[in-house]
Amino acid sequence: MPNEELIYRITRAIYDRLGAGADENTVEQLVTDIYREVEPQLRNGSTPAPSFSSTGVSGQPSDAGGSSERIIISVFGVDHPGIVAGVSQILAEAGCSIVDINQTVVQGKFAMVIIANTSRSKLSVSELKERFRAQGEKLGVRIYAQREDLFNAMHRI
Repeated sequence: MPNEELIYRITRAIYDRLGAGADENTVEQLVTDIYREVEPQLRNGSTPAPSFSSTGVSGQPSDAGGSSERIIISVFGVDHPGIVAGVSQILAEAGCSIVDINQTVVQGKFAMVIIANTSRSKLSVSELKERFRAQGEKLGVRIYAQREDLFNAMHRI
């Protein structure tokens, strides 16, 4: 089963158990913790041994998994002025800093990826995602944001 499918199924199971009103940050952290626990065994072709305690999944996340204090923001759409400014403004107003940014235009199509540090953010990741969604609608582009650790877990080969 592809990694994306496994992560989707874990996420769906958590939402089924906690309900649609579950805190998005909690769900993301649970998905990340569970995936990190089972992924090494899946890669080796063995059956994951349960190692859950009463407080959750045991073990510490590795540094290679990325940071929960950074988010990956992806922006896609038809190029026009104001896209970079619109996304950057949200980050600045929240108190986030841009760690890395890359943008390109190919035959009139705009694509951008930003890595931002949220350690001093005045907003939660959920609130940032909602602001990006609304700004994307205003700008006519699609904006996706995800914590770096979860993004890395989903895209590990």
